[in-house]
Amino acid sequence: MTPLSRRSFLTKTVAAAWFAAIGKQSMGMIAPENRHHPLDGIDSEKITITDVTVTPLSYVDNTRNLWRHLSYIVWKTDAVLCRIYTNQGIIGIGEANPYAGPDRIKEYTEEVLKPMLVGKNPFDVVRKPPNLEEPSRKWAAKYPESGYASRISSASWAGLDNTLWDIIGKVKNKPVYELLSVNGNPQPRIRMYASGGVEHEWYKNGEEFLITETLRYQAMGFDAFKLRTGTDWPYSNMTLKKYMPIMERLREAVGPDFRLIHETMSPTGVSLDQIINEFCPLLDDLKFHWFEDPMPGIEAFIEVANKLKHLPVSGGAGMLNVEHNKEWVQRGAFEIVQADCNTCGITEAWKISRQADSFGRTHCPHNWHGGLTTMSNAHLVAAIPNRHMLEINMTFNPLKDAVFKDPMVVKNGWIELNDKPGYGLEVIDDIEKKFPFDSGNYTLPRRFQRSNPIMK
Repeated sequence: MTPLSRRSFLTKTVAAAWFAAIGKQSMGMIAPENRHHPLDGIDSEKITITDVTVTPLSYVDNTRNLWRHLSYIVWKTDAVLCRIYTNQGIIGIGEANPYAGPDRIKEYTEEVLKPMLVGKNPFDVVRKPPNLEEPSRKWAAKYPESGYASRISSASWAGLDNTLWDIIGKVKNKPVYELLSVNGNPQPRIRMYASGGVEHEWYKNGEEFLITETLRYQAMGFDAFKLRTGTDWPYSNMTLKKYMPIMERLREAVGPDFRLIHETMSPTGVSLDQIINEFCPLLDDLKFHWFEDPMPGIEAFIEVANKLKHLPVSGGAGMLNVEHNKEWVQRGAFEIVQADCNTCGITEAWKISRQADSFGRTHCPHNWHGGLTTMSNAHLVAAIPNRHMLEINMTFNPLKDAVFKDPMVVKNGWIELNDKPGYGLEVIDDIEKKFPFDSGNYTLPRRFQRSNPIMK
C-alpha cells in the first residue's frame, strides 16, 4: 500500500465540485453543501434534561509503571464518564479529555454547566451551546496556570456535547454515525492504526524493543503503527545521527508496505534545520505514512510540509474549533487534521472535518485515551466522507474495554460499530467501584531524571 501523497492532498477537487458530485443526502434531509451543522435537517424532539453527572475513573497499575517515555513514568490512567439524564428515562454517555483533570472537569461541570443544561432540550443545546467565555474568565482566577481554566472549560463542554449526541441518537433510534453522515453513506467498519512507541528505552535495548513491538502489532493484523522518540535524548545519549539508522532498520524489519507514522521530534532537542535537511529526506526515502506535529509553530509545520515530497504533515489534536483550525488548514500546515472529540466535542469535530474536506484534507482523529473516547471518535470517523483511519492506544489500559458491558473489539486492525441507537454501548454497573478515582498526577519523574537526584 502506498503512503499518502502530499500532491494528492493538494490537488484534490475543491469542496464545491465534490458536493455537486455526491448530490442530495440519501437520508432525505438537505443538500450536503447547505449542511453547516450536523443537526441541520434533523427535526428536534420533545425531551428535557433532568440531571448531569461526571464520574472520574482511574486504573492504577500495581507496579506504578504502566509505560515510560521522555522524562516520566505513567503509573495510572484516567477516564471522565459524563452522563446526562432526561425526562424520558434516556441516559446519554460520553467522555471529556482526562488530561484537563477529571476532578476539575467534575467541579466545573457541576458548578457551571449543569445549571445551564438542566431543563433544556438536548437538541437545542447542541444547536446553540452555552457561552463559556465569562465562566472561563472567572475560573482563570481559581486556576491561574496559563490557559488551564480554558482547558478545563473546553474539555468539560466537549464531554457533554459527546454525551448529548448519544441521547439524540437514542431519541431518533439511529446510530450517531448515521445522523452525522453527510452523504448518507457511513462506513461503520473502521481501519485502526496501532499507536505506541512509548516504552522503548535507548539506554536499555531500545532499538530491539521498538522493532519487536512494531512486529507484534503487524502480527496482530495492523498495517500501520505510530511511534514516538523514546527516552530523553540528552540523558540517553541519543542523537539524530544514531537515530536515523534505527529508522532504516525498522523499515527493513517490517517490509515496504507496512505504514510507519512518526510523532513529533520537538522533545529531542534536534534543530528545525536538521529536521528539514536530514530527517525529512529520510522519512521520504523510507516511505513513512505521515509526520505528526513535527516541530512547534505553524511556520515550522509549513517548512516541513514543503520539504517533504511524498508524505503529509498531520496535526490539530488540541484544536478547539474551526476558527482555531482554519489558518493551519488554509496554509497547508495540516495536511491531515486530527481534531479529537474528547477535546472539542463531536459537533465541533464534525465542523472541523467539513472544513478540512473543503481544503482537500483528510481527518484522522487523535484518540489516545480509553474506550469512552474511542466511542465518539469512531462514530465521527464512520460518518465523515474524508475519513482515513482511527488511532488506538496500545498501552495496557482496562479503561479501553472493561468499562463496557459489550465492548468494541479490534480484530485484525479493524473495529466494526454496531447499528444500535446512539453510540450503541452501555457502561458496566458500579463502574466507579471497579475503577475508583485516584486524584494524583498520572506521571512520575523517571528515576534517571538528572533534575531529581532523589529518584536516581
